[in-house]
Amino acid sequence: MTAEATRWFAHRTSRAEQWPVTDLVAAKSRTGSRISVVIPARDEQATIEDVVRCLRRALVEQSPLVDELIVVDSDSRDGTADLARRAGATVVSSAQVRPDLGSYPGKGEAIWKSLFATTGDVLVFVDADLTHFGPHFVTGLVGPLLHDPDLLLVKGFYDRILDLGDEATPDGGRVTELVARPLLNLWWPQLSRVVQPLAGEWAARRSLLESVSIPTGYGVELATLLDTFALAGPDAVAQVDLGARAHRHQAVHDLGVMAAELLVVAERRRGDRTARSIESATLSQFRRGAPPVGEVPVREVPVREVPVVSLSHAAAGAVDPAGTGHWRVRPVPVRERPPAVSVDPPVAIRGSAC
Repeated sequence: MTAEATRWFAHRTSRAEQWPVTDLVAAKSRTGSRISVVIPARDEQATIEDVVRCLRRALVEQSPLVDELIVVDSDSRDGTADLARRAGATVVSSAQVRPDLGSYPGKGEAIWKSLFATTGDVLVFVDADLTHFGPHFVTGLVGPLLHDPDLLLVKGFYDRILDLGDEATPDGGRVTELVARPLLNLWWPQLSRVVQPLAGEWAARRSLLESVSIPTGYGVELATLLDTFALAGPDAVAQVDLGARAHRHQAVHDLGVMAAELLVVAERRRGDRTARSIESATLSQFRRGAPPVGEVPVREVPVREVPVVSLSHAAAGAVDPAGTGHWRVRPVPVRERPPAVSVDPPVAIRGSAC
């Protein structure tokens, strides 16, 4: 661990309760900011309604912090879109947003397409499969960005509540601990104290997202972190303790594909020419049970990234509220430089469900 990483942790780590919503509403008004909450979703009918309803009630109806609550639906085959709409979200189909630019499966694709469907200059991303969360997931991430103009990216971290009851663990998950954090410690030690680099809850300025290449799949969070560091250094990144979080867990073989995506993302950002030239990749995975000793299914590894040049189409946010296919651009207010604030040392908190 480097001295720079230790200094960064002390300077750029806060906790969600340090950012009360009343203070954020005032800061938003002072800076002229617009805030968009984006929920990428695919087949999440079991949880999407609660997530949308909770955030809308607390941060749109009770406090005017969030200007847009957008669900980007990635070809769901269940009732995700209808339930999200019923709960009060604006729902857009990832495939129908700028179809001239193509459509690909994956979380990163939904996040990239959200740039065309929102007008906020601060975007907050929240996973759709949450079962233990609260409005502080948004307020905690927005707070540092509204109070410090030098920040570009804010990552959340939390204790994970396991599937077996209410037991919580401070680890970041299997892919985080076995792949992402070792990569950071070995190759980007300045980022070694980013607690959960793959956290699905994070916030960024639109200007950042229009300046980086975005993987269409699972590697979007790691890629954004590494690209922010490369563009502006570690002090452009902050992290916030969001308490506790629970969500649906993935099968091990699915995690293997995710791990492969992260390796490609990391290699590309180390300047590896072979990784940059990869246009497709597959992963063989052994499964015992089929004759004679098992089977070896081959799965595709998403490696496509959206080039920065395509983001010029997004400008300051293109929206199609009527669903006509005619996208128009809205200007985003210019932020004033807000006063700096100091925060207390971080302490662990537990998140509470809505």
